[in-house]
Amino acid sequence: MYDICCIGHITLDKIVTPKAEKHMAGGTAFYFSNAIRNMPVKYGLVTAVADSELPSVEALRDKGIEVKVLPSAYTVYFENIYGENQDNRTQRVLQKADAFIADDLKDTEAIIFHLGPLLADDMSTELIKALFSRGNVSVDAQGYLREVIDKGVHAIDWADKREALKYIDVLKVNEHELEVLTGIADIKQGAKILAEWGVKEVVVTRGSLGSVIYHDSIYYNIPAYKPTEVVDATGCGDTYMAGYLYKRVKGADIQKAGEFAAAMAGLKIETSGPFEGSEEDVLRMMER
Repeated sequence: MYDICCIGHITLDKIVTPKAEKHMAGGTAFYFSNAIRNMPVKYGLVTAVADSELPSVEALRDKGIEVKVLPSAYTVYFENIYGENQDNRTQRVLQKADAFIADDLKDTEAIIFHLGPLLADDMSTELIKALFSRGNVSVDAQGYLREVIDKGVHAIDWADKREALKYIDVLKVNEHELEVLTGIADIKQGAKILAEWGVKEVVVTRGSLGSVIYHDSIYYNIPAYKPTEVVDATGCGDTYMAGYLYKRVKGADIQKAGEFAAAMAGLKIETSGPFEGSEEDVLRMMER
């Protein structure tokens, strides 16, 4: 029985920034797992990769992360290209992995299941429903708003959103994703619409502008914690959610959980690769 279980594909990532080009593991599963592994919480990951990428799984296990691996013909292969503004990126998908289904999780129990789909067909509404009946469901919406056409990543609406959102306790979106889902650019109005559709806690990340969390008719304004240097924004949203869900499962209120999450994300952006610090590192960032 985990406090938090993340479900998602570990990817092959090619990351191109104005300063460098790197090849590394990635995806919500990778960044979330690394960010939460040093927190005092019972955590497990369920992922699906091709046999060729099993070394990436072993690297996580070597760090003490419990990983259940499902077989897949291929591993997801992403290309992320960043300009000077790290809030924006261009993506291509060179390979796709097999989808997750409810049977894959039948022997896995958790207080919070965090779903990190990378593409629209990674996880069905039936999977969300099945997990909702057994625990709290947290979802990063980004994958449901992306489909691959000729290797290009194209923005789409979440076709099944009105049904799926009824079974989601925590939904993480950025400003653009919020507008795609609701048709509303105003953050407060858009968050309210998602809550009316069934989401309990709506988490809206805004990059360097901070974040807004809406729950029970209350808006929580979370400041951004400014990094000493902007190096690589890849995985910042996943790092934020690792911090947020960690604090929530431990009983923190929304404001405190959001501030802790924002500080974790601020620290992550200072380095290339995943956040691998401790709770003490995050608390020092909040004091700074």
